[in-house]
Amino acid sequence: MTKKTPMDSTSDERVTNNTLRHQYRVLDDDEKAQMSAIKDAGLALLGEISRLGNSRETSIARTKVEEAVMWACKDITS
Repeated sequence: MTKKTPMDSTSDERVTNNTLRHQYRVLDDDEKAQMSAIKDAGLALLGEISRLGNSRETSIARTKVEEAVMWACKDITS
């Protein structure tokens, strides 16, 4: 198995080699900034949640933050 190199989620190259979406559109600079800001906010919240420790509740909270970031970014890219 070949190792994939990471790609910046705001890169215009994200439109290549994706098996699920058949069409992409290139994001404008404002959309790229929005996506980056949402991901930064999600990362900050995950950091705060991780300070609480490991419990079922914090695990659920982390999952929900990740899900919220995913759906917000999906809206931007749609």
